[in-house]
Amino acid sequence: MAGILVWFWNERFWLPHNVTWADLKNTDESTFPQAEDLYLACPLAFCMFMIRLVFERFIARPCALGLKIQANGPQKAQHNAILEKVFTAITKHPDEKRLEGLSKQLDWDVRTIQRWFRQRRNQEKPSTLARFCESMWRFTFYLYIFTYGVRFLKKTPWLWNTRECWYNYPYQPLTVDLHYYYILELSFYLSLLFSQFTDIRRKDFLLMFLHHVATISLITFSYVNNMARVGTLVMCLHDAADVLLEAAKMANYSKCQRLCNVLFIMFALVFISSRLGVYPVWILNTTVFESWEIVGPYPSWWVFNTLLVLLQALHSFWSYLIVRTAYRAISRGKVSKDDRSDIESSSDEDEVLPPSQKHHTNGTNGAHGTNGYLSPSPCPDEH
Repeated sequence: MAGILVWFWNERFWLPHNVTWADLKNTDESTFPQAEDLYLACPLAFCMFMIRLVFERFIARPCALGLKIQANGPQKAQHNAILEKVFTAITKHPDEKRLEGLSKQLDWDVRTIQRWFRQRRNQEKPSTLARFCESMWRFTFYLYIFTYGVRFLKKTPWLWNTRECWYNYPYQPLTVDLHYYYILELSFYLSLLFSQFTDIRRKDFLLMFLHHVATISLITFSYVNNMARVGTLVMCLHDAADVLLEAAKMANYSKCQRLCNVLFIMFALVFISSRLGVYPVWILNTTVFESWEIVGPYPSWWVFNTLLVLLQALHSFWSYLIVRTAYRAISRGKVSKDDRSDIESSSDEDEVLPPSQKHHTNGTNGAHGTNGYLSPSPCPDEH
């Protein structure tokens, strides 16, 4: 084990040429980032998760109820023992052959069985109230940490001149404020990484997982080899748009559509300008070009910049989703759906009526593609 640790913490990988870990040991005059400092983030991540549970139960939930947000989830599927057994024991997404077999067995048409499975899948999704509580927690944290980051950075020289991130590198002392900022951000993203498996599952689950892993890696790497100055710029820049996103979600869940539209447009402008404009011009410019000029490349420098470029690729993909959602919002007059949401919808009627009620409907079989079933307008998922 000792040999693995020595290999992993090889100073020729982590540090610039002619710099050793001994050079960065804490002294009476100066304090530098130490790898063991980050161990504190693990118990803090658990504490943050517990704080989140308390916050959602005693603060976010009463706020949601005060805004008349219902705790009811998606409409429940009609009970059917045969379909329930298939759903729980065999598959939640039956293929065409199985659908035809169930249709003959139950004397239901295939479209009705498809609707039943769609409703049954949606039945396991969280309610709007649960979504509101999750967004309110994230909004509160992002607002706090972004405010803290701005107040901290406006007193630092590297906010105004990014070359200050590399002067005298890596012999830049660690301040209490910078240490607090790093540990809090790392703890939060660790809590998100693990709670992602219990939170609302979305279509971009793997992308978000990759994002959290890349973010945690960046925070860890930049702290260990004392790239903390540029790390604070990256963190603060990313938190700015997240505040508006969670605010827009809360407005959407509260059915404050005009407020949601305004907040979403603000979010889209901030996100695209910061992630596709400021990030490459300000952040990548200093980590790639200014650091190369002042410090020079070394192995962990390449890893750090590779992760930053990976983050830029994710920014581009999410910007595409945001533009697509904004286009739909302008076309339809409202922001109606998050592209990442997994609540399924259909142009067909989602209310499943038993076959015995077919002849009590006002249409004929196949009319409007509903097989004679009553068909109110589908309500898009409000993420």
